[in-house]
Amino acid sequence: MGGHLPLSSTEKVNIFLPLLLALALAGGIWLGFELSNNNKNPNLVLGKLDEILQFIDARYLENESKNKLEDTAINAILDELDPHSNYISLDNIEMVNESLSGNFDGIGIEFFILEDTIFIVGVINKGPSDSAGLMIGDKIIMINDSLVAGNGIYNKDVVNKLKGLAGSDVTIKIKRMGEENLIPITITRGQIPMYSVDVAYMLNETTGLIKINRFSSTTYKEFMVALENLVRNHNMQDLIIDLRHNPGGYLDAATKILDQLFTSKQLLVYTEGRSYHRKEYNSTGNSNFDIGKVAILINESSASASEIMAGAIQDNDRGIIIGRRSFGKGLVQEQYKLSDGSALRLTVARYYTPSGRYIQKPYDGTEGDYGQDLKHRYESGELSNQDSIHFTDTTIYKTSSGRIVHGGGGIVPDIFIPIDTNILNPYFLVMNSYVRNFVYRYLDQRRHSIKNEFPDFEKFNKNFNINPLIFKRFIAYLETKNITHNDQLLQNFEKLLKTQLKAYIADQIYSKVGMYKTLFKHDPMVLRAIKELKRGQTSVNPSAMNNK
Repeated sequence: MGGHLPLSSTEKVNIFLPLLLALALAGGIWLGFELSNNNKNPNLVLGKLDEILQFIDARYLENESKNKLEDTAINAILDELDPHSNYISLDNIEMVNESLSGNFDGIGIEFFILEDTIFIVGVINKGPSDSAGLMIGDKIIMINDSLVAGNGIYNKDVVNKLKGLAGSDVTIKIKRMGEENLIPITITRGQIPMYSVDVAYMLNETTGLIKINRFSSTTYKEFMVALENLVRNHNMQDLIIDLRHNPGGYLDAATKILDQLFTSKQLLVYTEGRSYHRKEYNSTGNSNFDIGKVAILINESSASASEIMAGAIQDNDRGIIIGRRSFGKGLVQEQYKLSDGSALRLTVARYYTPSGRYIQKPYDGTEGDYGQDLKHRYESGELSNQDSIHFTDTTIYKTSSGRIVHGGGGIVPDIFIPIDTNILNPYFLVMNSYVRNFVYRYLDQRRHSIKNEFPDFEKFNKNFNINPLIFKRFIAYLETKNITHNDQLLQNFEKLLKTQLKAYIADQIYSKVGMYKTLFKHDPMVLRAIKELKRGQTSVNPSAMNNK
């Protein structure tokens, strides 16, 4: 009886192998297609978080914004990390990037809203508004077809109406003192620089000062322009760098500036993290100018790149640090762009000064307590008494000459300057908050007469004073704001308030240089720095730590 013999294992494989290969190929194509689609689909459920958001979106009682919930969830996750890892939403990304890029598109003015009136208090030199003829003291009444005077307008509203792409036009109508009718001005928007060097000038025949408000992409270039002017045109020998209230920024800007202060190769700072190998930043020894003695001014608001700069100067005994303990930010962030244009700023490493100090102040996951550090410093007496400084890191670090320095919470200055407690008095703070308002009103009718009487700042600085009549007008202005004056307290604050009034008048008529020259004339940190440099200090002696 005929029949087929059973297939061997080899024969079975030979028959089904083509089918298996075809199925594998089809499966691979399908899997590749799915993965491709999944990568392009940001709404694909990938984990518990996305799954929960999908359920809420589909079944929750109320209609909740998925984007809002995503932002909330992201922020909650980052709150479990350190205080400086954060999420930058799409609404805020432009503003954050502008502050570090060093420029933005706009018309180039600084304005101040006073009693529903937009006062122009600053015009950027050679910017669009300057070219169009706008002047400090002008009042903006209309923007395009919108009336903006007396309408309860806010800063954000004005910015939104004035900002726009470079090359586009905006038409405003202004009220100018001495002119009966409104003046229409069309301004072509352009790229506006955001200067990080506030002021640079000579304090005396040999000492110059440069004040840096942040470290942006343009800071090094600005610093070099200022430095070259001071050295070549004014024969500057010694330099004071003011980093007070400087929150930091780009590390690269700080190390490039430091490179100009060293004539030999020195370690400036190094970074290191869990997945971030040690990276050292060193000076090249190829500085462009021969800078003599150096002093750095810091305070409790000097952070990050400011502290790196102060730490490098201190650890290498290159100069003297004057002021109060700095903020204490020693963490390195990198920014990662997300698919919708928002960004994640994630801490990836720690900063260490040349001596090995880690200067980050402690954090325990409690943002409120971390954010209240300045209040704690005031309450503990640290801002007014050096002996009240508490060191969280008991490790002994030494500078290149063997001086002991401390870590674990900012840079402790070589010479301590206590804060003027008057500026923290609630009564003074209220009065001082109205200084600018009064000055803008006061100059509304007197701007030209003051400028005619004092055509340059030097004459103004020498001969203009806040006389009793002007100060009486200021007190009367405060009373219109329901601020009754206390004669006894007013005596304590009168000198300080008069300095503030004169400084803001100088700012409006002679630019920020005039304002800072007025303020720094009485500034205890600046005056102490001048004194130390004049004494010939290139770095501080250990005994100077006790100087108050």
